Amino acid sequence: MTRIVFVHGIAQETGGPQTLLADWYPALLDGLTLGAGTGIPREEVSMAFYGDLFRHAGHRGPGTPELDAGDVEDCIERELLLQWWESAAELESRVSGPEDRSRLRTPHVVQRALDALSHSTFFAGLSERLMIGAARQVRRYFTEPILRDQVQQRFADAVTDRTEVIVAHSLGSVVAYEALCARPDWPDLALVTLGSPLGVRNIVFDRLRPEPAQGRGRWPAPVRQWVNVADRGDVVALAKQLGPRFGDRVRDLSIHNGARAHDVRPYLTAAATGRAVADALAGPL
Repeated sequence: MTRIVFVHGIAQETGGPQTLLADWYPALLDGLTLGAGTGIPREEVSMAFYGDLFRHAGHRGPGTPELDAGDVEDCIERELLLQWWESAAELESRVSGPEDRSRLRTPHVVQRALDALSHSTFFAGLSERLMIGAARQVRRYFTEPILRDQVQQRFADAVTDRTEVIVAHSLGSVVAYEALCARPDWPDLALVTLGSPLGVRNIVFDRLRPEPAQGRGRWPAPVRQWVNVADRGDVVALAKQLGPRFGDRVRDLSIHNGARAHDVRPYLTAAATGRAVADALAGPL
């Protein structure tokens, strides 16, 4: 019966599909009501859940293991934290910006990044452990092939022959994009991405499967329409517009989520998101 499949992002390893739906479904209803004056029954919405694949076992304390700047690995983890830092500094005057970070050793520059991010509105209240854990999940997705395949299979298992719309948030947009590209025989679907990092060069875009060619990502064959929604202050969605990377068929929309720029709930309650989902459910444009 599933017409809409949600795909969550990072930091959901201690949750579950029903737990997330308890937040996501009412938020979507608000967006649909505000944007299109419509709704959808609960039984027609499901969650492609993969967070438990990142859940650690056997360490002290709940959630992500204790981590500090010295645990940050070079390449994806380091670069992602530094890009978040640079973006936060551009958006908020109270966040000190990086200098010539290329000359600094990894633990030192990462510690400066973590200290600066802790003063940003976007990362307020998040511990260093959680910020590093978020970057680590991105790194693991792209560098552990078995895990990557398992995550995408969770998404594929959630999609049925009645599914019409995929609503994917954050890293979930990467999962959905890659899985859709790998299944050109699937029936037509609409894709709505929220706070997506798909356009972020070096860290995400250039690591996609299939590999982009000449600076352009492949269009996922089953997708008949694609709406991308981004908040200007969303540090995770560093590239706010996906059209330049995936073609002018992508419709990029800008919204304002307030202090919770990357939180999925204000993304879902936005009228622009509600209209996009309602249009997709109504059929091809």
